Amino acid sequence: MSFTVLIPARLDSARLPNKPLADIGGIPMVVRVAQRVLSLAAIRASRKAPRVVVAADGQQIMSACQAHGIEAVLTRTDHPSGSDRLAEACTLLGLPDESIVVNVQGDEPLMDPALVAAVANLLRKTPIARMSTAAHVIESVADFHNPNVVKVVIDAHNMGLYFSRAPISYPRDTPELLPQPAPLRHIGIYGYRVGFLKLFPTLSRAPMEVTESLEQLRALWHGYRIAVHVTAHAPGPGVDTPQDLERVRNLFGA
Repeated sequence: MSFTVLIPARLDSARLPNKPLADIGGIPMVVRVAQRVLSLAAIRASRKAPRVVVAADGQQIMSACQAHGIEAVLTRTDHPSGSDRLAEACTLLGLPDESIVVNVQGDEPLMDPALVAAVANLLRKTPIARMSTAAHVIESVADFHNPNVVKVVIDAHNMGLYFSRAPISYPRDTPELLPQPAPLRHIGIYGYRVGFLKLFPTLSRAPMEVTESLEQLRALWHGYRIAVHVTAHAPGPGVDTPQDLERVRNLFGA
């Protein structure tokens, strides 16, 4: 199976300015993400190396990618969301509507490349789904009640029923405990069929999407299915703050 990994990267970040270019051991972070996806683990998991493209919003990111041999396309700076940027990248790359892309964020240098391939493969073998994503078991009551930890409930066929910042499914009789079966934490990685990704930004925002501030709820509200890959392992932490960056630098020995 072949697929394309798209890595959206924009320079404007309130908590960490110029985040895609943040230095990790002499290499810009967005390049680290691309190199990670292109690693041997991803090739083995998918049986074919994926095409990896950075969807950049500026020439600085383009130049950094080109200097390290990473494919990149220059997208507009005024996109309201990452999905809009990805849709433009699909058009620029001429990707056919039936092909599959996986969105890996440009601040995830520790993303498991095998998980990227699993998300792509799940979408390929689930024809009723227009999107795919991933989740893992929540083991902490604190995480279960943390609104910054997004939860997902799935059906018997591992299709997403709902995503929420609230603790779901809620254990009515034992709220101090984790429910059984164990709740799932959503991992922010997405697979798309290209035709749907181009359609997605044109769909009206869902009321529950606005309330929860979760863009994936738009797809469910409009009747599209999201397949969920449940992994046994949580991915490494992303980079949102200077403190996150320092932790990742230490992990890379930088």
